[in-house]
Amino acid sequence: MSQFKVEKNRVPASLSLATGQTITGCFFVLGSLNNAVGYERIGDVLNAEDGFFPFLREDGTTAQYNRAHIVLVRLPGGLDEEALEPGYDAAQRRSVVITLSTGARIDGSITVYGPVGYDRLSDYARRARHFRYVVTPFGSVIVNADHIVEVIEKSDS
Repeated sequence: MSQFKVEKNRVPASLSLATGQTITGCFFVLGSLNNAVGYERIGDVLNAEDGFFPFLREDGTTAQYNRAHIVLVRLPGGLDEEALEPGYDAAQRRSVVITLSTGARIDGSITVYGPVGYDRLSDYARRARHFRYVVTPFGSVIVNADHIVEVIEKSDS
């Protein structure tokens, strides 16, 4: 084994690409980090840098995917990575409908992190992170903000 090899865990997910394809497989994530969470999440991998990341496809091949062309990542049922985000329990939740560049619509809720007065939908829209969590009735997804065309806040009525 190479002295430079780093052991990683595999976390299942599916990628929705700008081409319209859906690819199912696994992300490679570090099992431990020196951060508040303790381990690397798929959201961390996607937001770490620009360019490509490795993804193990169902057929056993590992492909490199360009982050810019990932529209949406569907996480496995029951995996709520965002709940580990610092400030999650105190953050404001907003029910929204998001329209993506592919025409797909996501009906779910987002979390807006910020002090009182900076927790509006417009603050979410200006957030620096490219990849953002959305909780849907079918589980959590991670959306590439570069592929968000429209975000509409739903009324509670």
